Amino acid sequence: MDVATIGVGLTAAGAALGAGIGNGLVINAMIEGTAQNPEIEGKLRSNMFIGVGLVEAVPIIAIAIAFMLLNK
Repeated sequence: MDVATIGVGLTAAGAALGAGIGNGLVINAMIEGTAQNPEIEGKLRSNMFIGVGLVEAVPIIAIAIAFMLLNK
């Protein structure tokens, strides 16, 4: 096992950890907003899905870059 393989693994683990934390924060904000103002739940939910999608895009890109660097 070489250093590049370890780097790819650490990158994937870091990206997954960051995405988990980010998703938790986005969903937490949506729940708090809904609890404070239930009338706008639909708008908050649609914004939450956009936020979760953006948060999930970052680790996918990070893993793709890590694999591209591994194949160099």
